[in-house]
Amino acid sequence: MEGSGELPAGFHAQPALPATRATRRTTLAAVVNGRPGDKLPSPFLLPLSMKFCSSCGHAVSLGIPPGDNRERFICADCGTVHYQNPRNVVGTVPVWDDKVLLCRRAIEPRYGFWTLPAGFMEMGETTAEAASRETLEEAGARVEVQNLFSLLNVPHVHQVHLFYMARLLDLDVAAGEESLEVRLFEEHEIPWDDIAFPTVGQTLRFFFADRASGNYSLHTGDIFRSLRDG
Repeated sequence: MEGSGELPAGFHAQPALPATRATRRTTLAAVVNGRPGDKLPSPFLLPLSMKFCSSCGHAVSLGIPPGDNRERFICADCGTVHYQNPRNVVGTVPVWDDKVLLCRRAIEPRYGFWTLPAGFMEMGETTAEAASRETLEEAGARVEVQNLFSLLNVPHVHQVHLFYMARLLDLDVAAGEESLEVRLFEEHEIPWDDIAFPTVGQTLRFFFADRASGNYSLHTGDIFRSLRDG
């Protein structure tokens, strides 16, 4: 079997995903036009692109492992099955009195647009620890992380976005390497047309609605449009 590219016995082969730009554009358009409750286009149910085994370096191919019902990348040489799972993006809604702290992004995607401080969770962290770290890194802000406030699934980019309520401990804030500037906003000052991501915009809307009602709760939902649309 070595070097043959054949799958181990018991594995079912499936054709690999096409990797053309046209295919990616067509699939993305379907998601952008989707609505909550719509079934995702089938290409998004398949694994992310992978060519070589991270264990031995040989080529991988798509197949269904025994006892599984989803396609995985499988190495025919060493038999490793590569499982790919969604990534967690974790951040905060940092509050001082009646204001919320936002960061203006210094990196792509969405350079120059405003966002809540957030980023990918690291190994060995809890979600609350990741939220606190990202807030310090992007906004130079020390916070008391409080309750989980929003949990938004973004299936077409294989991510889950989680935002915690947080109380700013002081006003000693400063833009980190990934931020052009940081600023406290009252509700009427929020630059809604320049919000970087729909998960951020939705979380801010949840926050201001809850503040108006005096009842804060956990909000969940699904985002089916491009993350480049704030």
